Amino acid sequence: MGVGMAGKVRHFKERNGRYSARLVVPQALRPYLDGKAELEIQLGGEKREALRNHAAAVASIQKQIGIARQKHEAATGQRNNRTPYPLTAQQIALRDYQSQIDFDAELRAQDSRYARFDPDPDEARRFRDGFAGKLSDDELAALVGARIERARLAGNTSATKGTDEWRALAQALCVAAYEAMQREDERNEGDFNGKPTHPLLENATPAPDPAQAISVTELLEEYLKGLERDGKGREARKRWTPVFKDLVKFVGHDDAARMTDDDIMTWRNKKLETLSTKTVSDVYMASVRAVLKWAVSEKKLPHNPAGDVRVKKKKPIKLREKGFRDDEALAVLKFCRTYQPKEAANPSNREAPKSTAAKRWASILCAFTGARIVEMMQLRKEDVRKEGETIVIRITPDAGSVKTGQYRDVPLHKQIIDEGFLKFVEASKAGPLFHNNKPDEALTGARTMAGRISNWLRDSEIIPDGVQPNHAWRHRFKTVGREVGVSDRILDSIQGHAARTAGDDYGDVTIIAKKKAIDQFPRYALVAKAAD
Repeated sequence: MGVGMAGKVRHFKERNGRYSARLVVPQALRPYLDGKAELEIQLGGEKREALRNHAAAVASIQKQIGIARQKHEAATGQRNNRTPYPLTAQQIALRDYQSQIDFDAELRAQDSRYARFDPDPDEARRFRDGFAGKLSDDELAALVGARIERARLAGNTSATKGTDEWRALAQALCVAAYEAMQREDERNEGDFNGKPTHPLLENATPAPDPAQAISVTELLEEYLKGLERDGKGREARKRWTPVFKDLVKFVGHDDAARMTDDDIMTWRNKKLETLSTKTVSDVYMASVRAVLKWAVSEKKLPHNPAGDVRVKKKKPIKLREKGFRDDEALAVLKFCRTYQPKEAANPSNREAPKSTAAKRWASILCAFTGARIVEMMQLRKEDVRKEGETIVIRITPDAGSVKTGQYRDVPLHKQIIDEGFLKFVEASKAGPLFHNNKPDEALTGARTMAGRISNWLRDSEIIPDGVQPNHAWRHRFKTVGREVGVSDRILDSIQGHAARTAGDDYGDVTIIAKKKAIDQFPRYALVAKAAD
């Protein structure tokens, strides 16, 4: 496998023109390695040669750490079920086969007498019986048990004798030994072109070089930078960074190439013990799946270990519609219209003017635009303008965030204007109307205010059970729009929904078309004079 991320070779150190392989020793294992915090093997001053010998040196150090881990387990009685450098049985067998072939070549180069002896046919027959399934576990252990133990010490497997996994690995190693003996016999006759013929080795995917890694953290960083170039990454960085730190800590390394489906599944199950199904699915799994899927598409990773790991959600029981009914919508709008903040006994605890304004205007703005609450809470004074005789608000990523990443203009319904919204805008200072955050924290300010509105409405006890106080307006807007005959294409354009068909992307939904649609929405009877 290639290096992947910017050509970095893991555990490869250069100091004063000398190269070495160096690994950190886990804290718990240091007492078994003379208290050493690191293990290092010198590779000389020639970089090309050092790189060639690096993988073997890293594997040797990993074996030393594995022996220390074995001693730790024996001393404490605690078995670590996690496999530090997991490989499949095929990969372990292929690596074992290649090491035998390399050793054969080395011996031929050192001593002419080596090639005069043919492989033992009885030994070859036993290996053949081994992968044919004719041998018992005890017989397999006598034949390849030492090789399995080396793989376990290297952190490549945790298979234990008596399990199907152990037996499959033993049979795979029998294949490796038998095929290596076949090559030895061919080489004795001068044929050095032989290749494995058993399907297990012929079709095996080589194990990743233990000296190389594809950093999960670097993948995340590169993915987020791509989002930020499109103006979408700020919130993702804030929410996803702790998720990836948690994943790396859980699996015990930062190498995406070494992460398995089982690693991701075990991590998911651990998160479900303390977090809600929705959080694990929509934040933890969704973020990891997205980044690793991108890495595969960019040829940085051969496989997405999170691709098939899902969180089974309980199907919600629907007891009513998602949007407000007529009487519920009217009750919420009346409540917001008459809101007056209570005077706090402590002047420092008085409600901020923008919080009061948000409670006054959020619901009616959502009612007549079908916008997301955050889009309304990030509105700025400069986003409200007059287009001919039409008052328009611009919902734009410049103000914080828009899910589609594209701005849209939405004409205001006359009832919003009659309620005094323009006077409020004119009296406001430039910048955000409903929060005080600086531009680089605008989305945070809008989200915070949206959350306060939701909590405030829930505390008022006028919100029906099972209804989201802010998002219910988005559902209701679509419902009312259809009732008065507005096309879904125009409703989608007003609300910022993606086009449903390729044909919907042709032509523009103009402000004139949007205004005609919004003018069809009936007024709410907030007071007698406002009723039609």
